[in-house]
Amino acid sequence: MSNNLAKPQESASNKLPLEGPLLDPPKTRGPGSVHKTLASAANLANLLPTSTVLAFQALVPPFSHNGLCHLVNKYLTISLITVFALICFLSSFTDSFIGSNGKLYYGIATRKGLYVFNVLKWEEEERESSGDAKDLSKYRIMFIDFVHAFVSLVVFLVFALGDAHVLKCFLGDSADNDWVNSLLLNLPLGVGALSSFLFLLFPTNRRGIGYADMAAI
Repeated sequence: MSNNLAKPQESASNKLPLEGPLLDPPKTRGPGSVHKTLASAANLANLLPTSTVLAFQALVPPFSHNGLCHLVNKYLTISLITVFALICFLSSFTDSFIGSNGKLYYGIATRKGLYVFNVLKWEEEERESSGDAKDLSKYRIMFIDFVHAFVSLVVFLVFALGDAHVLKCFLGDSADNDWVNSLLLNLPLGVGALSSFLFLLFPTNRRGIGYADMAAI
């Protein structure tokens, strides 16, 4: 009886296995996942016409004479909106690739493939490095490119036509109405959120001019 009492009792913690999920070190997110998250956010910013809108807002005050438009200023403002709208639309069809010589080339998608900017220099450098030119047929234009182009165009036009200088130029004193101010406050936010959702829902493999994540090329 005394021998049984003297026997040390093993605690429940000693019976647990020395190896198992309880002893596994906590998993941490590596730098690769953080890089992908930041790259996705940067690429979304590139898909949205952010730089085009900023450039337009910088140029529209002198073109519209700070909203006090004469006839010439109205034509200049319309021309500015048209040019930036075309740039915004066509930029969705631009793409890029790394050649066999390690250089980065840009071009615009067509029905047959990618038309490289300064194509003669690219073909010459490709022949010197590998002897064969890269097959660019996989970069041909697709339906999703038109979706991105039209969405980007709509976003730009909403911000451009809602600019205070543009409204004052074409609407005059009517631009100070309450319903106009309410529309300017809510419409860009709604269109920006909707376009971001569409870009995330319908992603593209294009790596156009100014694209952030060039490691995926």
